[in-house]
Amino acid sequence: MTDTDTGRSDGRRLGADEAGKGPVLGPMVAGAVRAVSSALPAGIDDSKRLDADERERLAATMRDDDRIETATAAVGTDEIDDPETDMNELTVLAQARALATVARDGDRAVVDAGDVSESRFGRRVTAAVAAEGGAEVDVTATHGADERDAVVAAASVLAKVERDRRIAAVDAEHDRDVGSGYPSDPTTRAFLADYVDEHGSLPPAARASWQTAADVLAAAEQSGLDEF
Repeated sequence: MTDTDTGRSDGRRLGADEAGKGPVLGPMVAGAVRAVSSALPAGIDDSKRLDADERERLAATMRDDDRIETATAAVGTDEIDDPETDMNELTVLAQARALATVARDGDRAVVDAGDVSESRFGRRVTAAVAAEGGAEVDVTATHGADERDAVVAAASVLAKVERDRRIAAVDAEHDRDVGSGYPSDPTTRAFLADYVDEHGSLPPAARASWQTAADVLAAAEQSGLDEF
């Protein structure tokens, strides 16, 4: 992990990353951290390299440390399903919402690029942070920043923990394990199929615009036709 840019005179830098871009269930969540890298707890890494218990421990440690400013922000399923949006735009929005909560004028931020063009993504996040909270920040977007930059990795941990918390709430709402929410998860697919069979519609947490959701609805409709 690197800390190549000291950012403001107080040494604090901003980092942002998101979790949950691809699932069929639940929101996309972004995390933001404003801190000196040396203040981050030992063991910080890209959230994908950590198990759930370690992520929870690290997130709690960061939230309890006055030297570290943290924020999370979500893009809900209604926004994701809006035909006027796309995932690149929503990734910018999620990161900007989280960053705007902790940003100060003159801050420098590193974010995980959600676009094939790193420079374009950085410019869009810069503009979106100003629109969300008014702070003027200098954003550098880099592919794989969560694997190389400690502050971005810390943000990825916050995003993943909050995303997992929201999926756990879906578990509790339906009194069953709904899985990870990803289309490849058989537990998630079984939950969607069972819900549609019982209610004739998708659950509120589902992204109706996802192909997986459309497939579940089509399968239920075909099953109903086959009964005649």
